[in-house]
Amino acid sequence: MNELFRKFSQSTSIAAGSAAAFFIASAAIVVWALSGPLFAFSTTWQLVINTSTTIVTFLMVFLIQNTQNRDSKALHLKLDELLRAVHGARTGLVGLEALSDEELEHLHKQLEGVSKAHADAVTEPIADDIEEEKDDGSRVATAASSKSNPSTNGRRSERVPD
Repeated sequence: MNELFRKFSQSTSIAAGSAAAFFIASAAIVVWALSGPLFAFSTTWQLVINTSTTIVTFLMVFLIQNTQNRDSKALHLKLDELLRAVHGARTGLVGLEALSDEELEHLHKQLEGVSKAHADAVTEPIADDIEEEKDDGSRVATAASSKSNPSTNGRRSERVPD
């Protein structure tokens, strides 16, 4: 029964999200609107569209929720597998969706602190145009550069005339 519903909800979600479904729904609304004068814009005429859209919306909520739950579960499993596979990754983060809201908020604050500390370390003020004397007595101007060669340890050097 679950497998049958899964297949039905998945195929219905795909079909409902297609351009064809949009055009069919749009055409139904146009036909309904054009039929208004034929039915003298009666309350029955209005009730037909209201009831139809309510029923379709009600059923689609369950189908879409089922599809989103499946997609979310699959995404969590993929991310959990990546955490397990990457050496040095915090495997304690596997299964976070089972934590309470308070536990998630506590972890969020911890990770925010780590992120802020990392950002602060990257954006420390660095003096521009510092002259340094090399071993041979010549002077070299150095400046911080985010696009510098990693082998120069975050600095680029230019020879300054003596």
